Amino acid sequence: MWHVPTGMKVYLSLGYTDMRKSVNGLSMYVSEVLEKDPLSGHLFVFCNRSRKILKILYWDHNGFALWYKKLQKHRFRWPCSEKDLLEIGARQLRWLLDGLSMTQPGAHGALNYRMVC
Repeated sequence: MWHVPTGMKVYLSLGYTDMRKSVNGLSMYVSEVLEKDPLSGHLFVFCNRSRKILKILYWDHNGFALWYKKLQKHRFRWPCSEKDLLEIGARQLRWLLDGLSMTQPGAHGALNYRMVC
């Protein structure tokens, strides 16, 4: 299971990515197209057209790391959007990697309370 450290952001590169791209191509894409810093230490997640392969690129102290997952039978529930980039939370990334929808319509919603004086 993937663990995202506190403070680390997770960005999905929406649409589909050519999975022939490796570290250099993906880091250039993050910088030039998504206009984010690939050296930030945050996670950048990419999916192929058939939604069977995910790559996660991140800077790990002294070099890039590339995590790869290929599904043999199923497909990832990759979101459709007109945007180029979507920031998600660690829980949503776990759901995505487990084959669940990131929106989880049946989940309990967050409650936000304030003290009233």
